[in-house]
Amino acid sequence: MKQLDVKLYEFLMANFNNITDSWLSMREVEDGSVYSLDVNDKMEETLREQNKLTNLTITSSLLDDPEIFEKNKKKWAAVVALSRVNSSTPIEDVLAALSKVRLTYWKFIKEFYLLHGDDVTIEDYVRWSETINNAFDQINVDFAAAYNKFINSKFDIQQTLINELSSPVIKLTDKIGVVPLVGDMDELRARIMLESIPEKCLEADIIHLYIDLSGVTVIDTLVAQQIYQVIKVLELLGTEATLTGIRPEIAHASTELGLDFTNTQTFSSLQQAFSKEFSVVAN
Repeated sequence: MKQLDVKLYEFLMANFNNITDSWLSMREVEDGSVYSLDVNDKMEETLREQNKLTNLTITSSLLDDPEIFEKNKKKWAAVVALSRVNSSTPIEDVLAALSKVRLTYWKFIKEFYLLHGDDVTIEDYVRWSETINNAFDQINVDFAAAYNKFINSKFDIQQTLINELSSPVIKLTDKIGVVPLVGDMDELRARIMLESIPEKCLEADIIHLYIDLSGVTVIDTLVAQQIYQVIKVLELLGTEATLTGIRPEIAHASTELGLDFTNTQTFSSLQQAFSKEFSVVAN
């Protein structure tokens, strides 16, 4: 590491607070943005700490050991991306803020040049430009990757919750329940149904479950197979399953797969099934 590079590194490290102050001073009032001038004190302190981490990451690119920069870069991307996903900040707002960070950072490099102009050659300045701009480009890429990862993870969690809520086990009596399935049935929803319905029946101590398919708009052979597996799992757990709302296409899909529902009670409608069930109970 050249002696002049060491001086630049030390200069930047000593000015982290000033760099952050300069960056924060560039903010404007923006409704609902974490980068707004009027954010609360807690958010401003978060921005301040994260910007110091940005400065540390970029400055470490000047060191001879690239592993230090790589380690700092990954940590920075994870911290900032998770924070921005949690605050629902659009990725374009973050990239715009990073552009201002780059401008601010270069202001201080120019300040260093003014202090040490006699010692700085054009080769030094070009080398710093290549190194630091490349570091900013890399953190942009790493941020985008981490941001998308967290967004997808958040979406998957939300989708799982939606799918779980879309197959609720509703208790009709102490021992009888119903699962009214509504909407399209795809592979993911069918898999979650297979995992959640038996567990919910155990928790609720249900011994007879009605699975109503009358509200299902689309069903294929794979989903029919998953429904069959749900019934078999329930049988192993001591819960009797009754299918209602069976339409011709569902029956056809089951037949094509060779699924045997002969031991499972089926009804054309939930009303018809309840009429039989509760008339028997009443007698």
